[in-house]
Parts: sequence; C-alpha cells; structure tokens
Amino acid sequence: MKNITKIFVSLLATMLLVGIIDVSVKHVYAQTLDIEAESAILIDAETGEILFAKNADMKLPPASMTKMMTEYLVLEAINEGQIDWDTTIQISDYPYSISANNSFSGIGLTQNQDYNVRQLYEGMAIISDNATTIALAELVAGSESEFVKMMNAKGEALGLTDFEFVNATGLNNASLGDNYPEGTAPDADNLISARSTAILAYHLVNDYPEVLEFSSTLRSELDGEQLENLNWMLPWNNDNFSQYYYEGVDGLKTGFTTEAGYSFTGTAERDGQRLVSVVMRTDSYGARFKETGKLFDYGFEQFSKIELFAEGYQIDDQSVIEVSQGKDSQVEVELAENLSAMVRNGEEDAYTIEYVFDEDKLTDDGQLIAPIEQGESVGKARLIYEGNVEYGNIYPDQSNQTVDLVAVAEVERANWFMLTMGAIGSFFSNLFSNLVEAVTGWF
Repeated sequence: MKNITKIFVSLLATMLLVGIIDVSVKHVYAQTLDIEAESAILIDAETGEILFAKNADMKLPPASMTKMMTEYLVLEAINEGQIDWDTTIQISDYPYSISANNSFSGIGLTQNQDYNVRQLYEGMAIISDNATTIALAELVAGSESEFVKMMNAKGEALGLTDFEFVNATGLNNASLGDNYPEGTAPDADNLISARSTAILAYHLVNDYPEVLEFSSTLRSELDGEQLENLNWMLPWNNDNFSQYYYEGVDGLKTGFTTEAGYSFTGTAERDGQRLVSVVMRTDSYGARFKETGKLFDYGFEQFSKIELFAEGYQIDDQSVIEVSQGKDSQVEVELAENLSAMVRNGEEDAYTIEYVFDEDKLTDDGQLIAPIEQGESVGKARLIYEGNVEYGNIYPDQSNQTVDLVAVAEVERANWFMLTMGAIGSFFSNLFSNLVEAVTGWF
C-alpha cells in the first residue's frame, strides 16, 4: 500500500511539474522575442502603440530608409499644390553623375530629357534609386542642401527625437565626393533611431497612404530599364523569394550601406489591422526580412484590437460630479467615444480608466462650474494599463490613450436670486456648523 501511495504521489508531482513548466513556457513566449538585429521596433499603425522594442533609441545609419523622408516631402509638395505627378524636370549634372556611377547601381538617366515626377518617384520608391531621389530633392527645394534643411525641420515637426539628416538619399557624404550638401560635414552620415524611423513611417502611411501604391509595386519601367522592387516580402512568383513572403506586406523601405548593414522598415495589414516594423543592422539581405517576419508574427498572433470601454461608459462610483452655480447640483459624465487598444492575449482585464477633469472648468473644491452644455467635454478619460510588459507609445506623452469625458445633460446657470439665496444659506450653514463646533468644544 505504501508503494502504491508513493507511486501516486510521484505521478501527481510529475503532472504538476509538467503543468507548471508548460504554463511557464507559454508565458515566456508571450513576453519575449529574439530579434537578431541591433535595433528593432514594432508598432500599431493606428495608435502608435509600441508592441515590441529592442534598443529602439539607439542612433544608427539608416541607409536608404532615409528616402522615406524624401518620399514624405515630395508627397507633401504634391498635396500642397507646389508640384504634381505630371510636373516635368530635366536631370542636372549632380544627379546625372550619380546615375552614371556604376558603384551606385541605379538607373542610367539621360540629360536634356523630360522626366515627370511619377517616373522619378517610382525610381526612388521601387528600387531606391539615388539619382532620381536627388532630382526630386532639387525640384522641391532648389538644391539638395536646402532640401536637407527641410528634412530636418520636418523631422522636428513630426516629433522625431534621435536623428540627423545630412542628405536626401541615405548614402554617406563621403560617397558623394564634392557634391555633399552644403552645411554638412564631408564625412557625415545620416543617423536615426528605430523609434524615430517608426514615427516617420507612421506618418508616411497615415498622412499619405498613396505611398503604398509605390512600395507594393513589384515591377515598373523607366527609359526601357526594368524597375524591380527590393522588398522580397511582397508576393513574388519566384521560388528564391518565396521563403520571405509575408501575407499582407505592402511596403515600405529597404536600406543598405557597409556602415548601416541591412535594414528594413516594413508594414503589413491583416483584417484591418496595420503594423509597422523597423529592423536595423541585420547581417544579410534576407535576414532583415526574416526578422521582420518574426515581428509581424508576434504582432498579429499575440495582439488584437479590442474595444475595452464603450461610448457612454461610466465608472460606477464616479458617474456623477457635483455642480457649482447651477440649477442642478449634479451632472452625470460618460465617455464620448469608444476606447480601444492593441491588447496582448490574456490581458483583456489588465486595463482600467481614470477621469482627468479640465481644471479650468472646476472650482477649487472640484465642482464643475455651470453653465454646462449637454455633450460638452469636461475632461478626459485616460486608459491605464496594469499588465506586466509595457513599451508605451512612439510619442511618450501619448502612452496612455484618452477620449473626451462629456456631460450627459445640460445644466443651466442658476439666476442671481437663486445664487444669492444659495450663498446666504451656505453662509448660515457654515456659521451654524462653526457654532456647534465651538459649543461642543466648551464641554
């Protein structure tokens, strides 16, 4: 009997141990990710929430990922009516010399020939051509030197933090010889962090989604030359690329120089959910796509967009707030719209909200000041994450999502008579309370 008991206890212990180990493995898989790149980041393209980050604030050379800023500024110029897709340009000596240099392996452009903006943009966006990029920079700003000033100013405006642009292409200045942009150092290189690269990509796909038309184009043609996309994650009918294909990928930008290594800013959309990734300094052409695939797998498999709090939601014990100087002494408050987030599997209950009232609409003792319109914003409802792993938002000051907190009903301001009577009543009430306290103190 003792032997049977020992065997039973041993089996039970083994079963428990296996269960514990199994749970532990699942937990680790959900929280960690081994990305073989010096720096990497994965974000939700709608909210900017960071789903994964590795050395994301380290400044590194981005190589041709620099061209995303050039792409942005050209699209901005088109959107503002400064140029259009049919605007023509002839190639100046500087970009022509770049196109004629075999070491840059770009398109062989011809001088004294009109090219339109769409042709040049395809050359830049599809095969990362340097000469067409410089030609577009000259068109928009007059010179690459002036364009670099625009790049850095736009970076500041978009909220990039760890970055410095020294040319439009992503080449190091030493490669440009005497043509490096005025105001930059002859041996300078573009530098940017994965976080700032993700911010740039976030704005590119959201502000000008037409960029995806170009970044997802497999092939085009310019001057009889084939333009073949450098992104192997697109749906190629090619056995050599099939191992890198990823469903939903439609961009965005590759990059390589000896200093930068192999980098890639990717974006993919599945079931209405778009992610943006950045990997910097991987060790081979294909590795950047493999590592990007890991990030996308992690994002799409481990996270879902979930509505956590619906429009009209109220915190149970905070649904009513006192009102000062109103015909009504209280008013209900509620969420003006839904609050959603990218939620890691199993963490649906790791979120709460808190109210942050507009101090300009409150008295010193925290009452809302009448009059109040129905639907008027009286503050914000802030989403609070209480889980185990949080990377925040690409914009640190937006790490907690907010929506407007609004009044459910109108509260009119009381007339002067009611306010006067209220003040008198409050005076005598306070006087009586003080008298009671004083009398109580005598005994």
